[in-house]
Amino acid sequence: MKIIISGKKLELTDGIKTAIEDKLGKLERYLNPETEVKVTVSARKATQKIEVTIIPISGPIIRAEDSEENLYAAIDVVYDKLKKQIRRYKNKLQDRHQSKDESIRFQMDEEIEENDENLDIVIERRKKFDMKPMSPEEAVLQMELIEHGFYMFRNIDSDEISIVYKREDGGYGLIEHE
Repeated sequence: MKIIISGKKLELTDGIKTAIEDKLGKLERYLNPETEVKVTVSARKATQKIEVTIIPISGPIIRAEDSEENLYAAIDVVYDKLKKQIRRYKNKLQDRHQSKDESIRFQMDEEIEENDENLDIVIERRKKFDMKPMSPEEAVLQMELIEHGFYMFRNIDSDEISIVYKREDGGYGLIEHE
C-alpha cells in the first residue's frame, strides 16, 4: 500500500504524517500492496479536514472525508468510514465468489463483526428524463432552479453526459467522462 500525503493551507509535520500512516497502515491487511492511497489534509478557520481516496488495482475507488476541530479525531473518523466501506465491498465480492486477484484481500479479521448491517442494495426509484444539450453554466442555472445539489445534462461542447454539483465551500463542480 502506497500512502501519498499532501497538505493544503497547512504545513504537514512529521507527527501528522506519522499519525496518518499509522492509522491508515492498519488497512494494509485488506488491500493489495500496489494499492495507492491519496491523503489530502487541509485547514479552514477552526476546522481541519482530511480526505482519503483509495485507488485499487481493480474494483471501485473508495473515498472518505471528515472535518473536525482536532485533526487526529478526523483521522480516526475517516479510518472508521474507510474500514466500513472496505468491509462492505469485501462482503459483496465474497458473495459473488470473485477471484483472489482483487485489490481487497479476503482474510478474516477478529475486528469484523459478523452481524454487520444488511448490505443489500435496493434501488427504490428510477427516473428517466430527456437531456437537451446545454453548457455547464446553463446546467448550474437549471440545478439552482430546481433546488437540487446536482444536475445531470448533455454537455453541448462534447455531447457527453456530465454532472454539475454544489460544493460544500459554496462553489460548483463539474464531473465529466474521461
